[in-house]
Amino acid sequence: MRAFPTAFELTPVQMEQIIRLSGMAPSLHNSQPCRFRILPHVIELHADPRRRLPAADPEDRELRLACGAALFNLRLALEHAGIRPVVTLLPHLAAATALAEVRSGGLAQPRPEDARLYEAITERHSHRHPFRNTPVSTEDRHLLMRAAHEGHAWLHVVQPGELGALEGLVHRAHRAQMANPRFRTEMAAWVGRTGDTPEGVPLSAAGLKPEPRDQWVHRDFTSGQASRSPAIEFESHPLLVVLCSQHGSREAELDAGQALQRLWLTATAQGLVASMISEVVEVPETREELQRLVGGLTPQALLRIGHGTPSVASPRRDAADMLFYGVAEMFEN
Repeated sequence: MRAFPTAFELTPVQMEQIIRLSGMAPSLHNSQPCRFRILPHVIELHADPRRRLPAADPEDRELRLACGAALFNLRLALEHAGIRPVVTLLPHLAAATALAEVRSGGLAQPRPEDARLYEAITERHSHRHPFRNTPVSTEDRHLLMRAAHEGHAWLHVVQPGELGALEGLVHRAHRAQMANPRFRTEMAAWVGRTGDTPEGVPLSAAGLKPEPRDQWVHRDFTSGQASRSPAIEFESHPLLVVLCSQHGSREAELDAGQALQRLWLTATAQGLVASMISEVVEVPETREELQRLVGGLTPQALLRIGHGTPSVASPRRDAADMLFYGVAEMFEN
């Protein structure tokens, strides 16, 4: 077993904690498609091609979102350790898995608001249960919009007059994906897992089995294994927000992933919960219509946000399992 490597004169224990927290980012089906290469003066962020989801994410757009979210966690964790991170994005190296490099820019003193986000890393997770019928306050909405802007993204808050059109897009995208045998097989391999597993969505974190009457929650993360009382209903009016970029480049997707995590950690720090409604941005036809709905910006993620009851987080891989030592290892079976 290799000793845990270090960078920036941090101890092995500090470095292991930083990588562990970096890996606690949202990803499609909790696939956790990130790896890190630790060198004396740089930490490299890599995509893990073994964790691609080609049926749902053929262009690796959501993979880059997940890696961007992990990069934001890495930045927060380094700042907490007293290191100012200097980030260089590397999204155009098509033949390589490297997506970003992080170097030390000297000593750092985290801002109070960033310290709150750091503390929220271990609390944030997808909440797949119904929300309470408590509206998100205007103050919290403004904080979420500011978080997106600080991440160089735009947050489109879905207005009442847009709900009907958006609901139609979500239903259409879900039907299109469920009609695809490859998508169904791929999703079944990652969700509704039982036993001790460090990835995917276990039954304990899968939420409720959706019903046809549900407006916004359609994916069955229980893989058909859960039952649901007829008396339990999902909320009909959650806060729905679309995180958008100015364009759809690979670099914009990495930036959007960082903005997504900043937004989600801000929500968590405010006592809110969230989950993704991914299908509408995964199906090209509905993504194009969603783009028109938000005024021509590039939609990167649709989230439902609200007040929830306690729920269980999906598992995470060990920090050592997320280390990348060489190119050949990335393609081992």
